[in-house]
Amino acid sequence: MAGDGERRQYDQAFKREAVRLSHDPERTVAQVARDLGINEHNLWRWRKKLVEGGESAFPGTGHQSLEGEELRRLRRQLADVTEERDILKKALAVFSRRRE
Repeated sequence: MAGDGERRQYDQAFKREAVRLSHDPERTVAQVARDLGINEHNLWRWRKKLVEGGESAFPGTGHQSLEGEELRRLRRQLADVTEERDILKKALAVFSRRRE
C-alpha cells in the first residue's frame, strides 16, 4: 500500500479489468476492491468514468481527451495573451512618463 502521501497509479488495463470484475453478480464492488487492494471509492469512480467515457475513458498520462487537450490549449493561449497584455501595460506606463 502506498503511504506518506504517495498516490498509486493504475494503468488503463487494470482499471478496465477491475470494472469488469466489479460487474460480476457473484461479488460486491467492495469485495472486488478489497481483493485488488484498491479503494472502493476508486472502483465506483472508474465504473462511472467507463460508462461516461466509453473507449476514451482512462486516457492515461499524456493522452488527453479532446476536451482536455482543448482546455490545455486554451489555458496556454490565455497565459500568452495575459503576458502580452502585461508587456503592453508596462510599455504604456514608460511612454506616459516620457510625455509628462
